[in-house]
Amino acid sequence: MIKTDILIIGAGPTGLFAVFEAGLLQLKCHLIDALPQAGGQCAEIYPKKPIYDIPGFPEILAGDLVANLMEQIKPFQPGFTLGERAETIEPQEDGTFIVTTNEGTRHQAPVVAIAGGLGSFEPRKPILKNLEKFENKGVSYLIREPEMYRGKRVLIAGGGDSALDWSIYLAEIAESVTLVHRRNEFRGALDSVEKVQELKNQGKINLITPAEVVGLEGEEQLQALLVQKVGEDEEKRRIEVDAFIPLFGLSPKLGPISNWGLEIEKNAIRVNNSLDYQTNIPGIYAIGDVNTYPGKLKLILCGFHEATLMVQSAYQRIYPNKRYVLKYTTVGGVQGFDGSKKEAPKAVVKTIE
Repeated sequence: MIKTDILIIGAGPTGLFAVFEAGLLQLKCHLIDALPQAGGQCAEIYPKKPIYDIPGFPEILAGDLVANLMEQIKPFQPGFTLGERAETIEPQEDGTFIVTTNEGTRHQAPVVAIAGGLGSFEPRKPILKNLEKFENKGVSYLIREPEMYRGKRVLIAGGGDSALDWSIYLAEIAESVTLVHRRNEFRGALDSVEKVQELKNQGKINLITPAEVVGLEGEEQLQALLVQKVGEDEEKRRIEVDAFIPLFGLSPKLGPISNWGLEIEKNAIRVNNSLDYQTNIPGIYAIGDVNTYPGKLKLILCGFHEATLMVQSAYQRIYPNKRYVLKYTTVGGVQGFDGSKKEAPKAVVKTIE
C-alpha cells in the first residue's frame, strides 16, 4: 500500500504544479498516470510544440515546460505510479480513500486530486480502406518526434491548429509538405492560416482544398495517397509520400473515473469553483481540464490557479485543527523534503545618519 497526503491522478502540468504547492505546505504527493512518463499531453502528444500563454515565458516548448516543472518539484520528492490507470476508488471509515490501478497497485490518501486533463485519448481516424494496415508503416496520428520527418515527403490532413502548426514546422525540415483539408476555411488561429498561405506562395507547402484523402497505396510501407476534390468527379490525384498524418483531433474519454459517483457534465467533472474545486464527494477534488464550472477556461495557467487553491483546502482537511498562514516564497523561501533550502533574500536595513 502506497500512502501519501495527496494522491494526484494525472501527471500533466496541473498535477505536477500541485506537487509544488503542496510541498510549500509540507504535504507529500504521489501521482498516478496511465502514460509511461510524466507530462500528460505535453510530453506524449506535442512535446515539440510551442506554448505562448505561460506567464514569464514568451514561448516555451511543451516538453521544456514539463522538464521545468519536474525540476521545480524535485525537492519535494513526489512518488509516481506510471503506466497504470486509476481503476477504482474506495472511501474508508477513517475518511481516507484507497485507489487501485488496473495493475492492482493500491494507494491510500486522505485527499484525492483528479488532474487527468481531458481523460484518455483516442485519435479520430478517417474512414479509409487499409488504413490500419499502414499504421506505424507510414501512417501516424501524432507527431512525437519531428526529426523523423526530416527529408521525407509528408502529407497532413486536417483543418485545425495541429494540422496548421505541424505543416508550418515540417515545411522547414521535410522534403515536401502537402496539406489537405476538405474545406477552404480553416479552424485554426488566423496567424497560422496566414503563415500557411505565405509558405504556399513560397512553394514550401502544397495546399489542396477542398479535398480529402480517399485511398492509400503501398506494399509493406505506405508509398502513395489518392486525393480527390470534394464534390467533384475529377480523376483522383496520386501523391507519392513517405508519411501520412491525419490530424482530425482526439476523442477524450474519462474512463473508469466516470464510474466513481462524481457529478459529470459533458464529459467533465463538476466542481465547486467558488471555494476549492472540490467535487460532490468531500475529499475528492478535480483540477485542470478535467473539471467544469461556470466560466471554465481550459488553459494550463488556469489549472495552476486551481491547484493552488485545492492544496490550501486539502491542508485544512488533513489538519483541521491547524491554522495555515500564507507565506510568500519571496519571504519564506522553499524548504524541500530532501533537506535543501532556497533562502529568501534578506532585507537590507540602512541607517540614515
